[in-house]
Amino acid sequence: MRQNHHSDVMTELADCGAVLVGSPTHNNNVLPSIADVLTYMKGLRPQNRVGAAFGSYAWSGESPKIIHEWLASMGMDMPVPPFKYSFAPKHDQLEQCVELGRQVAKALKDKCASQGEKQ
Repeated sequence: MRQNHHSDVMTELADCGAVLVGSPTHNNNVLPSIADVLTYMKGLRPQNRVGAAFGSYAWSGESPKIIHEWLASMGMDMPVPPFKYSFAPKHDQLEQCVELGRQVAKALKDKCASQGEKQ
């Protein structure tokens, strides 16, 4: 979010099927720049998306759960629980991140297939 304005992110939101949001825990919450994006996103009322949350922490780790709840409150399908890791991810945690991506991709593929059947 340091390099992109939240309106640029919302342009991408218009064409995506999945939204994965991550943030380190900062003062028992998400980073202010991430909260800004989530607030803006919620106001746009995105429909029919798959979501996932992840993040790092030093001692408390609330951020991924907060993001998960925020995305779920927008009506996103949340196929995986929020994923968190302490400090920088280690090798096994990076593998878990890849698996999270695979599960979200499968959920999105299944969602697209079921919508194709309805049409």
